[in-house]
Amino acid sequence: MILLDEPYASEPLLTWMEETQHPVRRNTFVEGLAKRFNLNMVDDEETANRINKGERVYTNSENALAWILENTDNLSLCEGIETFKDKAAMRKALAPLNPDLFYKTMSADELANVDFSQLPVPFVLKPSVGFCSMGVYAIQNEDDWNSALADIAKSAESWKAMYPESVVGTETYILEGYITGTEYALDAYFDEQGKAHMLNVLRHDFMSPEDTSDRMYVTSAPLVREMAPLFKSWLDQVNEIIGVRNFPVHVEVRVADGKVTPIEFNPLRFAGLGGTDVALYGYGYRTYEAFLDDKPVDFDAAFTGKDDKVYTMSLLNPPSGITGKETFDYDAFCARFNKVLEMREYDVNRVGNYGFLFIETERDNPAELDFLMHTDLVEFLK
Repeated sequence: MILLDEPYASEPLLTWMEETQHPVRRNTFVEGLAKRFNLNMVDDEETANRINKGERVYTNSENALAWILENTDNLSLCEGIETFKDKAAMRKALAPLNPDLFYKTMSADELANVDFSQLPVPFVLKPSVGFCSMGVYAIQNEDDWNSALADIAKSAESWKAMYPESVVGTETYILEGYITGTEYALDAYFDEQGKAHMLNVLRHDFMSPEDTSDRMYVTSAPLVREMAPLFKSWLDQVNEIIGVRNFPVHVEVRVADGKVTPIEFNPLRFAGLGGTDVALYGYGYRTYEAFLDDKPVDFDAAFTGKDDKVYTMSLLNPPSGITGKETFDYDAFCARFNKVLEMREYDVNRVGNYGFLFIETERDNPAELDFLMHTDLVEFLK
């Protein structure tokens, strides 16, 4: 069972849905897509019945989660959604795996009255319910704190305009200890026995410790081979606590000295805004097909001839100070790369980014990735 919702569904996903006729819940967003794709739309009653009977569920967008919570009686599925989506609930549930990590929840009103001197810097401030690094701030000192509070006050209304409260919350925030180590993003699912299956591993690179953007996620065959066993073992430990079944997740973690610490879990989906298609472009398989049709990925077969390639997905966050009225020159931007796999163009005022770039580069030639990491994109604005 598939639930699609705003803001974006990718062409590869929709093409596969048309070919396979997997059922999808009818809503206004899907009806618009059905003008271009022959989709197997089903009504709310059938959708709820399928979910209540335990059919596997996949969503493209966390906007769909509220409907599931409000309209279905699949208790274990709903409990998994609520625990994973709420960062504070997740921290509490998984505290036995990371007992020394500081975290604290506060209302938006409480933030303004905090005695900063009592907070253990460095730490991260972010919405308890969030998406795509919106409202995430790395706090090193009181100036960072004051700047973060000012940005929240300025940006909260625009977040509300882009996403519902169930996707990006503006009422409750979490403060958590700054997690050191290399950051990774995982697409995975738990099967009917609750065991984890890895579908992809991406390293999330940053320009600096203060950078919280989604500018660069890279994957390669050597990277997945090296890291997937560690993450599968860790996810199995997670699910000994949470206990979900037939459940897809996109997870962001950091690893230091072999220790995995979670940053966030995103339930019932893989990499957002269609980012999970990087596995299709790089390795030839669809992550959502692997989950919905119960086809665990054969990495050895998928990675044949890929050892020298690096596959990158990049969310093009706008520079500070833009008005939203500028025009982005996609042709000039794409001309900076040798092999663009796809350039998905977004309305920056609706999605919060100019688009999603997918590229292939050679492992021994990082120049294009260096440019992508450091450009502020101003040169491409008209």
